[in-house]
Amino acid sequence: MGAHPASEGAPRHRVLVVGGGFGGMRAVRGLRRAPVVVTLVDRQNYSLFQPLVYQVATGALSAAEVAAPLRWIFRHQPNARVLLAEATGFDLDARRVQLGRLANGAEGGAIPYDSLVVAGGSQYSYFGHPEWEAYAPQLKSLDGAMDIRTRVLGAFEAAEEEQDPARRAAWLTFVVVGAGPTGVEMAGQIAELGRDTLKRDFRSADTRAARVLLVEASDRVLGGFPKSLSASAERALVKLGVTPVVGKTVVDVTADDVAIRDGDGHVERVPARTAVWAAGVTASPLAAMLAQAAGLETDRAGRVPVGPDLTLEGHPEVLALGDMVCVHDRDGNPVPLPGVAPVAIQQGHYAAKVIAARLRGATRGAFRYRDKGNMATIGRSKAVADLKGLHVSGFPAWVLWLGVHLAYLIGFQNRALVLTRWSISFFTHGRGARRIESWEPRASDAERGRHAA
Repeated sequence: MGAHPASEGAPRHRVLVVGGGFGGMRAVRGLRRAPVVVTLVDRQNYSLFQPLVYQVATGALSAAEVAAPLRWIFRHQPNARVLLAEATGFDLDARRVQLGRLANGAEGGAIPYDSLVVAGGSQYSYFGHPEWEAYAPQLKSLDGAMDIRTRVLGAFEAAEEEQDPARRAAWLTFVVVGAGPTGVEMAGQIAELGRDTLKRDFRSADTRAARVLLVEASDRVLGGFPKSLSASAERALVKLGVTPVVGKTVVDVTADDVAIRDGDGHVERVPARTAVWAAGVTASPLAAMLAQAAGLETDRAGRVPVGPDLTLEGHPEVLALGDMVCVHDRDGNPVPLPGVAPVAIQQGHYAAKVIAARLRGATRGAFRYRDKGNMATIGRSKAVADLKGLHVSGFPAWVLWLGVHLAYLIGFQNRALVLTRWSISFFTHGRGARRIESWEPRASDAERGRHAA
C-alpha cells in the first residue's frame, strides 16, 4: 500500500503522519506548499476539538460541533490524503508502518514513508486500576463524552423515579476525579445542570440538591495556575455548588460508591452512582510501540524520548510530538512542557518546517515552545486566565476564554453554530443537546447480588 504519485517525474518525498489531532493536523497543513505527498492515518475520520468535549458531555454542544471530518479539513490540499486505519506497528529500518482495521475490511497492510510524524496524543491514567474505567469514564474521546452525558442525564432520571431517600441521594451525587482544567470545567457544568438548567424539569427529584465532589490529590484546584487564580476558581466552584476535596486521593471506584483516602490514611466511601475521571495522563499506546521499534525506553508516563528537534535517536527521519513524547535538550535533560493543545500545535508546525527545510538542504534549530498563557472556565460567566503574568478572573476571563476557543475551532460553520449555541444558552439558561443515547438502567452491585441470589 503506497502513497499516490505526485507527478509523472521522480516521485515526491513521502510523508506519513499518524494521528489527526492538533499536532498531526498542524503538521499536514504546514506541508501544503512543500514538494511532498502527505498521507494522514487515523482510526477516526474526524479531528476532535478536545477543549470543548466536556460541553458535549453536559449537553451544551452536540458531537458534530466539536468534530470536524478530516477529509473536509484537507479538501483544498491536493498533496494530502486521508486513510482511515489504525497503526499497529513500526518497522523503522524498512521505513514502513503496519496498518490494521482498514475501512475496506482488509486484515492489514503496510505503508512506506520517507519521513514519519507520529502524533498519538494521550489518555487519562487510572494509576494501575484499569477496571475503574467501567465506572468512571474519561473525557479524552467523543465516545467517552457521550457515555458521560448518558450517565449524568440518566442519573437525574433515576433520581426522579427513586423513592428511597438514600438511594436518591446517591443518584444525585457526582464525583469528578482530578481538578485540572478539564475536571474543574466538568464539575462546574454538572453543578450548573442541577442548579440551573434542570431545576424546573423534574417533579419528584430536586436537582438543586445535586452534590458534586471535585477530588484532587494536591493541595489546591488548578495546580498549574498561580495560587491567586486557584483560590478564585475554588471560590467560584463553591458558589456553583461544587465541593472541592483537595489533598485526598481516590483509592477505589465501584458502581455504588467512590472510596476517598485522606492524608492520615482514613478511607471514606461516598455513595455516588456517577463518576468522571479527569486525573493523571499517560501516553498513547503508540508511544510504547514506537519506543520498542527504536530500541528506546519510555518514561513513567509512557512517553517516548525525543531530541530537541523532536526526532527519535538513530532515526532522524522520524519525528514524534504532543503528549506522547518527552523532549530532551542537547545535554539529554528533559524539557518540561505542559500537556496542553498549544504545545502539540506548535510542535506540529515545527515538524512540518523541519521536513521542508531538509528537502531544501537546510536545517532547523531546536524546538522552542512559546507559552501564550493558560485559562479555564468554571461556569456561566466565570473563568480564570494566566496570560504571561497577567491574572484575569470572572467575566473578562470568561469572554476571553470564549474568544480564544472560537478562534481555534475548525471551520466557519462550526464557529457559527457554537457561537449561536452559547448565545442561546446564555440568555435562556438552556442546553439543546440533552438527548440520552443507548440508555441502559444501571443496577448497583448490591441490587445485582440480590437478583443473582
